[in-house]
Parts: sequence; structure tokens; C-alpha cells
Amino acid sequence: MQMLGEQRVAAPRQKVWEALNDPAVLQASIPGCQTLSKEAEDRFSAIVEIKVGPIGARFKGAVSLSDINAPDSYTLNLEGNGGIAGSVKGLVRVRLEEDSGATLVRYEADTQVGGRMAQLGGPVIDATAKQLAGRFFSRFGEIVSGVKPAVAAPAAVPAAAAAPAVAAARPAGSPVAWVLALIIAAATGFFFGHQGGSMESAWAGLAIGLLLLVVAAAAFEYGRRTAQPTMVLDAALLRRLTSGD
Repeated sequence: MQMLGEQRVAAPRQKVWEALNDPAVLQASIPGCQTLSKEAEDRFSAIVEIKVGPIGARFKGAVSLSDINAPDSYTLNLEGNGGIAGSVKGLVRVRLEEDSGATLVRYEADTQVGGRMAQLGGPVIDATAKQLAGRFFSRFGEIVSGVKPAVAAPAAVPAAAAAPAVAAARPAGSPVAWVLALIIAAATGFFFGHQGGSMESAWAGLAIGLLLLVVAAAAFEYGRRTAQPTMVLDAALLRRLTSGD
């Protein structure tokens, strides 16, 4: 797989070069990097966890530098092993160019992917590689330049929408009345069931009484929710309205 790209970093070339050779900066910039250590002036080792399509893997790899021409360019030789997920081996040429006080980082990668990841196909691997490169340079540029990307302010929420809706208060029925209704319904059902002469009939009657209570309660609640407001007139007010006074 071959990939070409370039990224502009808002920092002088010398500072970018030094950051590209700083293990702490690289570990903080590489997506999924767990560890990164500098074993020699031209060699790094790392453990990186990445996901390519549906396959996630923990890669142990090594990177060596060659063709070093500070602070202009170098070549990265990389090897990584992710177990049954696959392996990666490649060559990446990096070149730094000054660009009006900033630095243009150009890179050309030629890599080979093996194992299960290779079965995903070029488009999936290519898309993942570009996504990881974008995330790396975004974080790398933020660290080197000290400037965080602008974040859009959240849209203001209208006061009406922000305030929690308050449900209209509904008059609750008297708990005492419901308890009495429950006792009466249970006793009535038990009495009529007991007329059958057996305890089984009595308990069946009790169940029927409770069922009637539930049905009555449901009907009452439905009527209360759907009923239109009712105006009650006493006799004196009715006589005044009909007499025209």
C-alpha cells in the first residue's frame, strides 16, 4: 500500500524536527500508543493498539531511522507484529520544508500488510491509515505549536426548552376512600363467592371483587382525564338567571 500526504505544522522547522525525535511527543501524538521508548539515537520501540475495520490488535513494533539529514529529512523503517490480527512492514520517507514561519511535513509511505488485516482489502486499510495520519498530525501540531484547535461554542438553548416541563397538577383521589373501596369490593366478592359453599368459591369471589374494583378505577381515571369542565348551579343562582335579575 502506498500513501502520499502533507501536513502544515504551525512551528519552525527546527522545532518540528526535534519533536519528531522526541519519544514523549510521539507517544502523545500517535493514536493508541501505549508505550514508546528510544533504544538508540536511531531506533525506537513501541506498543500500539489500533482497530482496522472490525479487527482490533495490539502491535509490538520497532522503528529505525536512516538517511538522516537534519533538519530536512529522514527515512523510517518500521516493523510491527499484531499476532493473529496481522503484521505491518514498511518504509516512510519524511521531508520538512519551511513555509512562512511554519513547517510543511511531506511524507511518502510504502507498506505491506499481512494476516487477517490484509483480507479486509485496500480501501478499508487505506481509509484507516489516512484517518490515523490525520489524528496524529492534529495532535502533533497542537503539542508543538501550543495552539489548540478552535472548538465551536455550543448553541444557546432557549429558556423555554432548557426549563424542565412541569406537568399540570391533578387532584389525587382520597387514599382513605380507595382503601374503603378496596375493602368493600373484597368483602363483597368474598361474600358472594362464599354462597357457593366452598372456600374455593369464596376466594374466586374475592378475585372477582378485586377485578371489578380495578375496572372501576380504570373507568374513573379515563373519565377524569377526558371529561369536560362542569359548572354546578345552586337553586338560588338558577332562579336569578331565569328571572333575568
